Amino acid sequence: MRTMTFSIGVRQVVVMGVAGVGKTTVARDLSRLMGWTFAEGDAFHPEVNLDKMSSGHPLTDEDRWPWLRLIGEWMSHEIAAGRSGIVTCSALRRAYRDLLREGRPEVVFCHLAAEEDLVANRIGSRQDHFMPPSLLHSQYDTLEPLEPGEPGVVVSVDGSAAEVLARAVAALQLQPEGD
Repeated sequence: MRTMTFSIGVRQVVVMGVAGVGKTTVARDLSRLMGWTFAEGDAFHPEVNLDKMSSGHPLTDEDRWPWLRLIGEWMSHEIAAGRSGIVTCSALRRAYRDLLREGRPEVVFCHLAAEEDLVANRIGSRQDHFMPPSLLHSQYDTLEPLEPGEPGVVVSVDGSAAEVLARAVAALQLQPEGD
């Protein structure tokens, strides 16, 4: 597990990874624990992107840029308001992460990592989600792990939700409210 040191102040944590890795669960739990604002990155997708993925077609970069810019605008708004926040976003490629960080030194990534078989099993048991299991492999093909110099940590999702949350808190060196 990679850890890093952060300065005190406003932070924006992007919980990233492939579909089905547990981004929403971890981000919501971190948000509750820290008392920070939470945003579901999928809510920023235009309907055309959701329809495209629902029909089994992966998004292109041209599909993703406007979505990523909206997430960045949300983070900028939170930063300007003096609020720390947590947002989910696959952020699979370095170029996507660079766009999310552009002009926002407060942004740090929490990459939830797992083997494809584990995530495929999770996706297979999900109901009412726009992302079909058939697109998972394309996400792994696109995934560029965090590189040296990128602000972030990698957290394994093996184990229970509580264990993953504890690893994320430790890796991000967070101090939950009340501690």
